[in-house]
Amino acid sequence: MIATLHKYGHVFLVGLQGNLVYRWNFALRGFFSLFHLAVVFILWGAAYAGNTQIGGFDLGQTMTYFVLLLVLQFFIGAFNEDYQISEEIRNGLINQFLLKPINYFVYRFTIYGAARLVSGLLVLLPLACAWPFINDYLTFPGDWWRLGLGVPAVVMSALIQFSIAFAFGLLTFWFLEIQGFVILSLAVETVLGGQMFPLDLMPDWVFRLSQFLPFYYQMYFPAAILTGRIDQALAVQGLAVQALWVVALLGINLVLWRRGLRRHTAVGG
Repeated sequence: MIATLHKYGHVFLVGLQGNLVYRWNFALRGFFSLFHLAVVFILWGAAYAGNTQIGGFDLGQTMTYFVLLLVLQFFIGAFNEDYQISEEIRNGLINQFLLKPINYFVYRFTIYGAARLVSGLLVLLPLACAWPFINDYLTFPGDWWRLGLGVPAVVMSALIQFSIAFAFGLLTFWFLEIQGFVILSLAVETVLGGQMFPLDLMPDWVFRLSQFLPFYYQMYFPAAILTGRIDQALAVQGLAVQALWVVALLGINLVLWRRGLRRHTAVGG
């Protein structure tokens, strides 16, 4: 156990050092994201003109949701892990992991964690610059149970984010190019993941349907818990469904990995 922790701890440090090389890229991406946030403030400010609430939430609650969503995207969003995995399979670099006592999923997840730590901390810099301008718009609920349920929701959200990216990367065993799959998934995630607008503002049947899909638990669910958009009962129920999706996606990845390796071995030998 200690040897395993030491092994992947070293992988994490290597990933941390590798991503620090691109720290300015992450920082610039964070500053550019403020333009997106500014557009969100302008659009929703106009939507709330003459309205104190939309869908039962005031302007401060909606703005808080989008600010937290921005932070979560940099801390747990899977930016290009699928393409990195695809590249390693296509170039044969994955072969080195087949000959070593390294779990490839854990290895890639450790690298992902290191990358998200760097990008997440760096996005706090532009957010700190914008804080004097947005502070008056932000309002967080004072329920402590939200933090207790929100933290495991964020962790499982990261697992779901990475597991989906990992699965798309493994499709390279069968398809030469995965860009089409990734773009389609991103489009669906943007809508059903609550990144375009809060899901609770959509028609009720769409909102109910989305609760059974993994996209709901990628960004919207943890953000909704921490910003007060769902109650405790729905949060607990959602955690159970989220855990089921984590297990299901891990199982899907295991099947894809084993079948993909058989195909990879056949092609290579």
